[in-house]
Amino acid sequence: MRGTPTTTTDVSRDLLARLGDARARTDRLFEIVKQEFLYERPIPERHRIIFYVGHLEAFDWNLLHEAVPTRARWNPDFDRLFAFGIDPVDGGLPSDKPADWPAVDAVLRYNAEVRESLDSGLELATRAPNGNGNAPLDKLLHVAIEHRLMHEETLCYMLHRLPLDQKHAEEQKRPSVARAFRPDMIEIPAGQATLGLSRGDTTRFGWDNEYEEHEAQVPAFRIDRYMVTNGEFLAFMDASGYQQPALWTADGWHWRSHGDVSHPAFWKHSGGRWLWRGMFDDIPLPLDWPVYVSHAEASAYAKWAGKSLPAEEQWHRAAYGTPEGGERQFPWGDEPPSASRGNFDFERWDPVPVNACPEGRSAFGVDGLLGNGWEWTASVFGPYTGFKPFPFYPGYSANFFDGKHFTMKGGSSRTAACMLRRSFRNWFQANYPYIYTGFRCVSV
Repeated sequence: MRGTPTTTTDVSRDLLARLGDARARTDRLFEIVKQEFLYERPIPERHRIIFYVGHLEAFDWNLLHEAVPTRARWNPDFDRLFAFGIDPVDGGLPSDKPADWPAVDAVLRYNAEVRESLDSGLELATRAPNGNGNAPLDKLLHVAIEHRLMHEETLCYMLHRLPLDQKHAEEQKRPSVARAFRPDMIEIPAGQATLGLSRGDTTRFGWDNEYEEHEAQVPAFRIDRYMVTNGEFLAFMDASGYQQPALWTADGWHWRSHGDVSHPAFWKHSGGRWLWRGMFDDIPLPLDWPVYVSHAEASAYAKWAGKSLPAEEQWHRAAYGTPEGGERQFPWGDEPPSASRGNFDFERWDPVPVNACPEGRSAFGVDGLLGNGWEWTASVFGPYTGFKPFPFYPGYSANFFDGKHFTMKGGSSRTAACMLRRSFRNWFQANYPYIYTGFRCVSV
């Protein structure tokens, strides 16, 4: 009813509904994998798929059980086994075997028990949401929801690497007609970029690395109107870009040569032509889709093109700034995300042409800034001034302030709408090629 105030309980119940939706999404994702292949490791640097089947519930339990009235832990061994697993230790690769992991049925029983126990406790806790002493319940629920939605995306990266015969195929949603376009660059005048969230704004959720809000003065620059396409990157390959050490950083060249990397990980050469390795099928390489590459490959291309990757504040300026001097919540304005604005929020499994969503254009005329692929920046991932780790999750960001990870902005087709907020920051290591991440270039 109009005029009825929103209560804390109302907010918590909305969050519980969102958590249920996120659970349903990840449940459906695991169902894509044929059960006999749940012990596969599609990406060498990551855990086997079975780990993630248990990880999402273990994370929720470890995060929430102290904040809600629940019974005592029923399987502390699983709570620990499935607690954490991001990057390999000291750059090494995992060496476990399938027999080292519990049976699928045991993991599914654990998940069901956790959900039943948490849900009954959360229903009671929403009547007096006090949190666990370190944070209010609403914040903890936001963390649980977005953690799960982040994994929905990162699990897609992993399942993308599974052989096609190990998955149950789903119908693809692809655009039928591509519009012609000409790559060019947009002039961005000098101006202000506001990054981060204010701690004084208690109406919005943000992860610890999103704080504190601050302003950056950005000199004038030029930026690609569109993300770099497969077709443009093919020209870099045809110019022997992978064979020129001068284009690569020392670390990037070591990765390229040591791993004999000669093309993007999402490409496949067969029958004398390049194919796109889709989630459920291989198709002729779409030249107008954004190229997905590692930071090392993106940096090499930018140097070959006589340009560079944008700094985080340059990307913000191009995405959210306006010629009049103000700033927007989204590139297109302040209206919430919708399907016409970009390829995001689980709309598709694969990309679309880089010019497919003109309604998402920024005030300066830059296209495709949200969705269709994250975008690498030149900025090493690190804390903003005033950074404070979450006391209930101190390593979420701080463990990656190591100089080896780079900030990514934007979003992909598998990025949830709630994480398209202006302040959200993503990050990965420079030599990780399996993610839905492309780039655009800048020059001065």
